[in-house]
Amino acid sequence: MSQFCFDLIHTDAGTTARRASFRTPHGVVETPAFMPVGTQGSVKGVEVGQLRETGAEMILGNSYHLAIRPGEEIVSKLGGLHAFSGWDGPILTDSGGFQVFSLASQTKVSDRGVVFQSHVDGRRMEMTPERSIEVQQALGSDVMMVLDHVVELPNEREVIQDASLRTIEWAKRSRGTPTGDHQVQFAIIQGGLDETLRGQCADALVSLDFPGYAVGGLSVGELPEQMYRILDVTCPLLPVDRPRYLMGVGRPQDLLEAIGRGIDLFDCVMPTRNGRNSQAFTDEGFKRLRNAKYADDSRPLEAGCPCPACQRSIGYLRHLFNVGEMLGPILLSIHNLTYYQRLVSGARTAIEHDSFEDFCREKNAGWQSENPIEESN
Repeated sequence: MSQFCFDLIHTDAGTTARRASFRTPHGVVETPAFMPVGTQGSVKGVEVGQLRETGAEMILGNSYHLAIRPGEEIVSKLGGLHAFSGWDGPILTDSGGFQVFSLASQTKVSDRGVVFQSHVDGRRMEMTPERSIEVQQALGSDVMMVLDHVVELPNEREVIQDASLRTIEWAKRSRGTPTGDHQVQFAIIQGGLDETLRGQCADALVSLDFPGYAVGGLSVGELPEQMYRILDVTCPLLPVDRPRYLMGVGRPQDLLEAIGRGIDLFDCVMPTRNGRNSQAFTDEGFKRLRNAKYADDSRPLEAGCPCPACQRSIGYLRHLFNVGEMLGPILLSIHNLTYYQRLVSGARTAIEHDSFEDFCREKNAGWQSENPIEESN
């Protein structure tokens, strides 16, 4: 019997927002859920105990980075990614497809796979659908993403169509690679901003009967309204009894918009990256702590937030950044991660009570009141 189960609990009466539970060998993930990004086997600056206290249930690792350093063989010898990192909850690993196309140099794509040079030491490497699954099996993650062909946007339709068709063929090869009961594969839907190509890719991947589906190739510079339009087209094509994952998103308002369209899982570096740069997410909007107006501010970042940053004053947090104290980025990263977890927890409660639209209106009103949450730098 498979150790995985997706249980759809309730759908919001006014939207297609879903409240569900996703059971894995390393625990249950209550959805909608946000996965902190632990690219190199760690969420930057946050120890696993602190990570648990933010409310996180599942984290993300990256097979491209871990295959380069320290190598999947070493991770495997040290007990797999769970033991290696100290995180005993569910882990999802990205296939490395995005990093191959965004970080590697001299990339050459063929139907077989991708040949590229490591961005670390220039080594010539190859990533095929089979190789990506092999790496992720060695890492021992719960959810493995299949290799997809990512192209930059905007682009010519022929280029996007070619990448979408190659993504489908690679997914077929990944699906044919044996996987035990302790790991599952999620497919990734490509197609750029072309509704027809997205639909064709979704239909083809659904016919392969994957345990879960991701929407990839978004949050790469397109307008939010364009992303929402693609989700409007894509989500209804996906099975209701499988998890839906929107990759690399994003701003709090984007999470709510996507949840309302039926997305279950998210990941993004924004909480920690922005935290390291003195930028905090709150219900009152986006606070840039280097701003001089916070120098003598005795208030917490956010009243009612249980994180350690909010046990100090805003003025103290600003001081930490101004003197280059490493505690500042750590505390603000923890706050932002806690904020994201509180946001999805509130969304889950609102869905259960058929009040998700009211929840979104309240949050958006607060975010737009004083310090609008903009695209990250």
